[in-house]
Amino acid sequence: MSLRHFVAIDLGASSGRVMLARHDSQSGAITLNEVSRCVNQLVTVDDHQCWDLDALEQFMTAALEKIDRQGIVPESIGIDSWAVDYVLLDAQGNRVGLPVAYRDGRTQGVMAQACRELGHERIYQRTGIQFLPFNTLYQLRALCRDAAPELAQVAHALMIPDYLHYRLTGELNWEYTNATTTQMLNITSGEWDAELLRWSGANPSWFGKPSQPGKRVGVWTSPSGKAIPVVAVATHDTASAVLATPLVGHNAAYLSSGTWSLMGFESRQPFTSQAAQDANITNEGGAEGRFRVLKNIMGLWLLQRVCSELAITDLCQLIADAEQQPACQWLINPNEERFINPASMVREIQDACAGQRMPVPSTPAELARCIFDSLAFCYRQVLQELEQLRGARFSQLHIVGGGSQNPFLNQLCADACGIPVFAGPVEASTLGNIGSQLITAGAVADVTAFRQQLGQHFPLTRFDSHGSDVFRRNLPRFVSLTSSAKELCI
Repeated sequence: MSLRHFVAIDLGASSGRVMLARHDSQSGAITLNEVSRCVNQLVTVDDHQCWDLDALEQFMTAALEKIDRQGIVPESIGIDSWAVDYVLLDAQGNRVGLPVAYRDGRTQGVMAQACRELGHERIYQRTGIQFLPFNTLYQLRALCRDAAPELAQVAHALMIPDYLHYRLTGELNWEYTNATTTQMLNITSGEWDAELLRWSGANPSWFGKPSQPGKRVGVWTSPSGKAIPVVAVATHDTASAVLATPLVGHNAAYLSSGTWSLMGFESRQPFTSQAAQDANITNEGGAEGRFRVLKNIMGLWLLQRVCSELAITDLCQLIADAEQQPACQWLINPNEERFINPASMVREIQDACAGQRMPVPSTPAELARCIFDSLAFCYRQVLQELEQLRGARFSQLHIVGGGSQNPFLNQLCADACGIPVFAGPVEASTLGNIGSQLITAGAVADVTAFRQQLGQHFPLTRFDSHGSDVFRRNLPRFVSLTSSAKELCI
């Protein structure tokens, strides 16, 4: 047996993990061992919602040093994270300003201003990216609008994974998959769009040439003196998750389920038609020149906030209790802007139900059932939009990520969408991170070969549609919610 070791640093908007992967080059089997895990949460600094990047960096380096103490020498290290957020550096590489998070309220109204001044269609045709009020384009405009004094010191702007690459290696990089989420990358050229950069107020010199996944950025020198290569994998965590989704054929859709739910399909060509623009579909970059044609859905953020507010720790029991509640008694539109970061998610859900003159959920089980049913309806709606866009129906849906561990929600999704659902793998973003490193190292030929290996060694759980009448009966109610509410888009 020939074992090769790789390290994946996988940072989500609510948690982070460092995983040590052992790859058997003969069988193709991958074994994941968790080195360390942390909670990632927003902190308030000077009235802004920010990330504690120092804590994340300390977590990351402590885990790498732990691996070093064990005498293990990985072939490479890869980092992936959430999208759209950035870090500013001065010419000496010191951080400038606050690491403000996308849920901060500073971008309020900026997206609407962009559409008035540049044109909704012009922005979409140049980028192919979904309109979301926290896209990097609008964050930078808000920053430059406020004319913070530290702007004069800025020399570089890096996305979160590239900032952490820099902290490990001292080398600058701008990885493509995360760069596409900024809504500042030209979809035709794959380069930064000069017109959009000018409008943002950011200096074009802050940004270097985007690089494709698989670039060796530099090396991290371990305490024992080992020089470990750091590889820029598909650094957007969803790009890594999709890379590790065992899609079969051209009629398979995916749903990366976690804090956010991202539903879409792979394509060699972007979809930027008027229909795609009207549906607010995004064309984010993927590995090997593949586009991730998808739509963002608020996801399990709603449940995470409810559990936090009500101090719920037994998620399995909550799911079991929710399953016993009546179906579709309480419905909301998960993508309403009001749910981005309310003072109280419980109260916001209750107010949304009351505003629609429907029963108000009061118990944890009722709130959870409201979220699950509403997400299932949202999944159905987005799947139909994607089918209309590509002109063909999907035959199956693959759910990956932490949300794939929720069998009740998986079954609701199958019933609402009317097609088989395959759940797993859970650690998809970590596995995709490892997959990029394996391809870079020449241990696996390409994405297709990697997915075939995953399918052999990570069994999936199938959920067949029961054709539930309750979804068909209540569909008009949900449609009315989405047609009347202010969503996370124009």
